[in-house]
Amino acid sequence: MRGWALASVVVNAGITVTGAGVRVTASGLGCPTWPRCTPDSFIPVAHPEVSPLNMAVEFGNRLLTFLVLAVGIACWLAAVRTRPRRASLVRLAWLQPIGIIAQALWGGLVVNTMLNPFTVGMHYLISSGLIAACWMLYARAGEGDGPARLITHRDVRRLGHALLAAVFALLVIGVGVSGTGPHSGDEMASRFDLDIEAVARLHADIAYVVVGLTFALLFALHVTRAPGAARRAALALLGVELLQGAIGYTQWFLAVPAALVLLHVLGSTLVWIAALRVTTSLRSRDPEPSSVSPSPTEAAAVV
Repeated sequence: MRGWALASVVVNAGITVTGAGVRVTASGLGCPTWPRCTPDSFIPVAHPEVSPLNMAVEFGNRLLTFLVLAVGIACWLAAVRTRPRRASLVRLAWLQPIGIIAQALWGGLVVNTMLNPFTVGMHYLISSGLIAACWMLYARAGEGDGPARLITHRDVRRLGHALLAAVFALLVIGVGVSGTGPHSGDEMASRFDLDIEAVARLHADIAYVVVGLTFALLFALHVTRAPGAARRAALALLGVELLQGAIGYTQWFLAVPAALVLLHVLGSTLVWIAALRVTTSLRSRDPEPSSVSPSPTEAAAVV
């Protein structure tokens, strides 16, 4: 169960990055229709107005959706087949195929709105939500169904939640930066009517808040002698944040080259996953046998 859940985290993060690759290669309308690639074909065919390379990039990203869906279905099957069956895991696993199908439908809206920056940004944020659901499935599969038990002071856990909220705000403002700057996915795509420098500065300011909260959390975990797993998770988050900041400033001073934009999207995805890991490391759950349905073998033994 945990293996499939971790695989789902990886493939959902991967398709988030490849989606950014579609944008920075100006392949957003490589397949100008949806669900067909061209008006008369589901697969790429020669089209006078579309580059074969752009079509291949966009169609390849669409094909990856089937891989992500297959892993999501495997997660659900693993949750259903787990004995004893745990309703909490089944509910979280259901979010995978449902969310992936919803994301695919939203992708059609992105194409039909000619890469409107709002729909493109929501496409990324929906992926972030799916990654969060995948991570929670992974975390819950490694613990019981009892009430959440704090492994550090409750105020430290609140600080962890504040940090996670700040990271999500950073992602949202990052979407605003992407929707205002270059690399729209196609020359026909619209842009947000915002001052790119102002939006980028706001994004940087929130990044400073995130790093500050991470330092504060690390200090609090050290002072309260929190378990090593929580401290390692917070330290890993800080390392990813610093690398991401270096990439962000470099791409700004180099006039936002496509390769660094792609690397920055990868970094933002890793920051999000690391922040989720920190949050789940601050509590644990013990088994709760009374809430778990016995397997057929156990039921027969009781009788």
